[in-house]
Amino acid sequence: MSVESEVSLDGTKLTIAVKGRFDFGSHQTFREAYERFYKVPNTYVVDLKETTYLDSSALGMLLLLRDHAGDDADIRVINSNSDVRKILGISNFDKLFDIS
Repeated sequence: MSVESEVSLDGTKLTIAVKGRFDFGSHQTFREAYERFYKVPNTYVVDLKETTYLDSSALGMLLLLRDHAGDDADIRVINSNSDVRKILGISNFDKLFDIS
């Protein structure tokens, strides 16, 4: 499991890539990926291209990101495989996040 983050040059977009299992073991690293920036980005992209597993604690971490970003932030969850997308759909996260 690893979490990598990259901010755009203008500081408005933060991309967080989760690789491997997205579970409670990722909690601290995932939080640090978005809390360490002084300027709060307008857009957050959570890239799950290399995510193999997602559990309820990962769903909670996405909600914490949403709370941190604020109601006006644009949060996108991209590149999820069919299993991960199914979990997000069953949990109605498609109503809270832009999932593609």
